Amino acid sequence: MMNRSNPADTKPFRIVPAQRMDSLPKQFFASLVQKATRRAADGHDVINLGQGNPDMPTPAHIVRKLQEAATNPLYHKYPPFSGFRFLKEAVARRYLEDYGVTLDPDTEVAVLFGGKTGLVEISQCLLNAGDVCLVPDPGYPDYWSGVALAGARMSFMPLREANGFLPDYSAIPAADLAQAKLMFINYPNNPTGACAPESFYRDTIAFAAKHGIVVASDFAYGAIGYDGKAPVSFLAQPGAKEVGVEFYTLSKSYNMAGWRVGFAIGNAEIVRLINLIQDHYYCSLFGGIQEAAAEALSGPQDCVRELCAAYAGRRDALYAALADIGWRAAPPQGSFFCWLPVPQGHTSTSLADLLLQEANIVVAPGIGFGEHGEGYVRLGLLAPEERLRETAARIGKLGLF
Repeated sequence: MMNRSNPADTKPFRIVPAQRMDSLPKQFFASLVQKATRRAADGHDVINLGQGNPDMPTPAHIVRKLQEAATNPLYHKYPPFSGFRFLKEAVARRYLEDYGVTLDPDTEVAVLFGGKTGLVEISQCLLNAGDVCLVPDPGYPDYWSGVALAGARMSFMPLREANGFLPDYSAIPAADLAQAKLMFINYPNNPTGACAPESFYRDTIAFAAKHGIVVASDFAYGAIGYDGKAPVSFLAQPGAKEVGVEFYTLSKSYNMAGWRVGFAIGNAEIVRLINLIQDHYYCSLFGGIQEAAAEALSGPQDCVRELCAAYAGRRDALYAALADIGWRAAPPQGSFFCWLPVPQGHTSTSLADLLLQEANIVVAPGIGFGEHGEGYVRLGLLAPEERLRETAARIGKLGLF
């Protein structure tokens, strides 16, 4: 006879998430996208400068290579777990040509599903519960995600305009320094647009070696520098490989954000650990994308120079238009971000909300990048020059300055 339970005695089935899910930081950019999408859906002409999403297409020769490679039956099978060697060789050649850095493709290059993935993975590779990670403030919020997943703790390093938006290592509390195992640095900087000189990297390497702290250098905007000054690579400095890795991505340099191709480069043991954790998550990128990525790195670099020139033109057009309405700030030295002080009487959130509601302009409030981001908003140079001038004109009509 079938055993029938009384529905009144049955407890409702409930999904109980793991505790680590509750520890994850709120996805700041997801809510920003939702606000912009709702505003556009209501029929408004929204200029979205709040995200770091390149607006120009991937260069045609890279797209053609993917189209050709997609027909290769070899790529219809599982790729090697750590990626094809030809792609890692292309990364090594690019770093040698651009930065004078010699890399072993087999031991010093890891292929990533976009730079963001590696920035989250490195915390899981190196941090235990109770360890400390030194994090820039303001900084890229996804650094926080990996630290949270590792059950570690963050110690924030304030980036202040008076110090060129560079961290002051002497200000780190001694207790945090004693427990620190990992630190993130990011130049050209998101969100401030600042660049770091060679002296900063030399100081960082000495600091890391003294205290036994691994350096994770986020070099996502390494190709985008202005005024004839190429951004400096952490890995190009003596001793860098001994203490850390650099994260590089094709997203910004080649307008390949949707292709999800990035790399962790440098210290062989850290590269080994990242490859190991990825063995448990993935089976590497589609081979056709890897071949196209190698074409991007090994082919003509005119597209990168043209991209940088386009951003420089946009930067100059926007800052001239902002000056005309009285909104003045130092232009970025690198990246495609502008870090602008909010007018008196506003917070970063209140200004962002006002610009969306009254001018249909999306900007990112600085508080979303950390406590020391308050007082600023971030704009991306991710629209044509005429739309950037229109952005300034719309804001000017609000009489904020």
